[in-house]
Amino acid sequence: MDPNENSMTCSLKTAKRAVVLLSGGIDSATTLAVAKDQGYLCHALSFDYGQRHRVELDRAKKVGMAIGVVDHKTLPIDLRGIGGSALTAPLEVPKDRLPSARAHGIPITYVPARNTLFLSMALGLAEVIGAFDIFIGVNAIDYSGYPDCRPEFCRAFETLANLATKAGVEQAGRFKIHTPLIELSKADILRLGMSLGVDYGLTLSCYDPDSMGLACGRCDSCQIRKEGFLAAKICDPTSYQP
Repeated sequence: MDPNENSMTCSLKTAKRAVVLLSGGIDSATTLAVAKDQGYLCHALSFDYGQRHRVELDRAKKVGMAIGVVDHKTLPIDLRGIGGSALTAPLEVPKDRLPSARAHGIPITYVPARNTLFLSMALGLAEVIGAFDIFIGVNAIDYSGYPDCRPEFCRAFETLANLATKAGVEQAGRFKIHTPLIELSKADILRLGMSLGVDYGLTLSCYDPDSMGLACGRCDSCQIRKEGFLAAKICDPTSYQP
């Protein structure tokens, strides 16, 4: 065997592994880049949960390939059976809301228990592959008011992860939920990602894209995205609907 190839094989076996939740949006793409920059072998995990903006899964695949992941799984979880969200039920996605309106209450685009389910699946995968690090791109500043994006939620899930797993009980290691973007503004997230070489032209944030995958430019997520690029003084590469 070539000495260089043997060295590479050994380094892959000893490198840290992490599960990274990847949706195809700005936050998850940046989080993946952060995990990769920290030296982790990244196993990306996406979900086809019946979301109306399923085009994000194609974007997630492209982001994963561009940044470089060891593996990328897309798991089906049909949350349409629960409904209760404009992303999984025939409810109208709010458009053209002012920042003052977005700052209060939990919007109809909140998907009940979504991050709890996603982190649970990520935890299962982590235990199978021998990883103890899980990355999620939640943000508690420039976000849409979702209760499962808060620091206290992530801390509570980390406690659960170490109580409810074989690896945790046997003290094989300690699970950690990494939230590198939790206290960053959207502009700061974009600046961080740019410094790590993230191609935001591959990402999609829109809750209501058209059949061609063009962003509506009017939903909460699109508006937060636009405002972030503007504040960061970075050219927005997003393809919006006319």
